[in-house]
Amino acid sequence: MSFVRRPYHAAMRARRVTLSTATAVLLSLAAVGVARADDTPALTTPGAPVVRGNRPHELVLGWTPATWRDPAVHDPVSYDIGSPIGTNAYRGLGSSDTAGITLTGLGPGTTYRIAVQAYGTSGYSDHSPVTTVRTAYGRAKVDYLNLDWSPTDNQAQFVLQVVNTGTTPLDLTTVRVRYHVRLEDGSTSLVAECDWAALGCAAVRRTLQFFPVPAPPPGPTPGPTPTVYPIPGTPVPGWLELAFTTGVLAPGASSGPIQLRLHRSSWAAIDERDDPSWRAATGSWTGNDHVTLDVDGVREYGDPWA
Repeated sequence: MSFVRRPYHAAMRARRVTLSTATAVLLSLAAVGVARADDTPALTTPGAPVVRGNRPHELVLGWTPATWRDPAVHDPVSYDIGSPIGTNAYRGLGSSDTAGITLTGLGPGTTYRIAVQAYGTSGYSDHSPVTTVRTAYGRAKVDYLNLDWSPTDNQAQFVLQVVNTGTTPLDLTTVRVRYHVRLEDGSTSLVAECDWAALGCAAVRRTLQFFPVPAPPPGPTPGPTPTVYPIPGTPVPGWLELAFTTGVLAPGASSGPIQLRLHRSSWAAIDERDDPSWRAATGSWTGNDHVTLDVDGVREYGDPWA
């Protein structure tokens, strides 16, 4: 899905913006339909974002403002704040009428790459240099160990463990861990196995949830060949959710390893490389902020789209 950005009045922008994955906008410089007299941006490039405050769900940022290259132009300047996701493509994080913003609703313990672009009614700037920052940890995090050195065989094998990064005991029954996947062929015939867990596999409930492309509304189908839904090859996003029936972690303590395996019911090949939570095997434990963790429904670690 792509969106074309259209200029609109700066007064509509709010300085404090809450990040929402469901409404995040993909901003593409190539899609900007603003006419320019030449290829030179109308505004100077803003400075790289500087972190002025870092809390588990919040970043306070500031930057050197952009100015109009033409001294005769005095239009108001606003800013889009985004995270690069491809060539000239950005995931929108927020917007501001000043050279600063407070982003809220972020995933704790998550690494974000952030750039700023200035715009006004008379044109745009280039994007600023990228600033990379990890938000402060929340109440818990997830450690990850990939056991599968071949991401295109017939199973995914990895180990997760929950670590209490807070200052009070953590009741594991309030925790939900989600490992995010994407199935390339539109099929959701996936099986989740627990091979071993320090808590005991019986204490780790596993639920698979998928979000297939919706079918078209009732009515005649296009001819002469009816359309098949989902269109073959359309990826189906989803996740493996882990919940716990017992356990309390002291500050700094870990749940211990939970060894998991995903495979098709037919044992057909799967491709893990487009799974948001997949990371190439390194042979060692690592933090994986594309695995998410919620406590009592509040995100305390990770952002699969960061």
